[in-house]
Amino acid sequence: MADPRGFLKVTERETAKRRPVAIRIKDWNEVYEQRDQAVIRTQASRCMDCGVPFCHQGCPLGNLIPEWNDLTWRDQGKAASERLHQTNNFPEFTGRLCPAPCESSCVLGINQPAVTIKEIEVSIIDQAFDKGFVTPHAPERMTGKTVAVVGSGPAGLAAAQQLARAGHTVAVYERDDRIGGLLRYGIPDFKMEKHHIDRRLAQLEAEGVRFRAGVNIGVDITWEELRSRYDAVLVATGATKPRDLGVAGRELEGVHYAMDYLTQSNQAVAGDSVEGQISAAGKHVIVLGGGDTGADCIGTATRQGALSVTTFAIGKQPPAERPGHQPWPTFPTLFEVASAHEEFGERQYLSSTVEFVGENGKLTGVKVAETEFVDGKRLPKAGTERIVPAELVLLALGFTGVEGETLADQSEVSIDNRGNVARDAKYATNVDGVFVAGDAGRGQSLIVWAIAEGRAAAAAIDEYLEGTTELPSPVKPTDRPISI
Repeated sequence: MADPRGFLKVTERETAKRRPVAIRIKDWNEVYEQRDQAVIRTQASRCMDCGVPFCHQGCPLGNLIPEWNDLTWRDQGKAASERLHQTNNFPEFTGRLCPAPCESSCVLGINQPAVTIKEIEVSIIDQAFDKGFVTPHAPERMTGKTVAVVGSGPAGLAAAQQLARAGHTVAVYERDDRIGGLLRYGIPDFKMEKHHIDRRLAQLEAEGVRFRAGVNIGVDITWEELRSRYDAVLVATGATKPRDLGVAGRELEGVHYAMDYLTQSNQAVAGDSVEGQISAAGKHVIVLGGGDTGADCIGTATRQGALSVTTFAIGKQPPAERPGHQPWPTFPTLFEVASAHEEFGERQYLSSTVEFVGENGKLTGVKVAETEFVDGKRLPKAGTERIVPAELVLLALGFTGVEGETLADQSEVSIDNRGNVARDAKYATNVDGVFVAGDAGRGQSLIVWAIAEGRAAAAAIDEYLEGTTELPSPVKPTDRPISI
């Protein structure tokens, strides 16, 4: 694989440089500079002939990572793109947004910095688009069967592409005004500019996928009506019900869910007029939640001109290096510095939110206390309370499940005790012909799991419609990341 002595010659891990902070916070463009292909090839040469490539297991998609690393090192970009697409419909998304569990399980990572798998991946696909290697793959024959995909995030789009290539007539329904789901309205442009979505949608359209934006299933069309119109239906609506924080003052003006804030910002960046837009301009901002969504809020508030941005996390600060109880090849919880953290603001750990305080119905601050652990529970420590000024609080506390009220009421599809759509080993719900994939059935998870489940659900639907399938099925609904 690649240069058999590459990992001995090149021991340093080198990734794309981020644009200077002072420049990038003045626009919404992606934070990374143009990638140097010579550096990419050199980094690809570090991929070892490791015998058992654990990176395959680390990636739910089963990406053929050593193979396209080798092809990249040999400067065979078209072949690398073809190998990449064998397992991943949208490497331009995963290469920018995935936290790269493949790198955590890289064999080289045992005693050296892991191979820059994610960097190589996004370089392959960007070069493939630039050189015209990405072309439509229309089906050889049509089956005459129809499938409705509800939700246009990564799971829904992956399933739609796979089913269209199998010869089915596929329509993707999206309640928002543009196709893309959270890729479109949940991810700021400084992490992924939206032209990456648009050029992939053009490929899907050329392959026969039909898009129906601005149609809210359950409201504009009932779920029963949809099921009667199509031979099969795939629910890929995501787990979009936000987790709330039930403390005093929650009703104050200025306390918002992070996704409402990010959606409006993305709409404004796209050129839309957003009436009553939630803005951080000229405000002291507090973000509750230390994950990716919280980081997206930091970067967005910075670009909007916030006076300050403070992130409060209830737990301890994660370690900078892999802890002993999360050994290789598991995906460890580490302290990470995203691009947004470099730009502005501060992070405070072991901080419990006690109350939102305000005057005349408007938020003026947040009362916080130190977190203490009592019988395994995280509680605010008495006597440590303080009030931090704030005019805007963003709740980035994760999601609790699917918005499935109309689905359950109109179609009798079961919702499980975790708030997700219940399904069997073949992604089928309890209603004949209705399937579920991605976060809607799995719960909040990574983009690679969404694409993998979309591909697997497509294979299950193809088998349901045709009696057999040749589509790949990379994961089962019960699969989970590596754990020891």
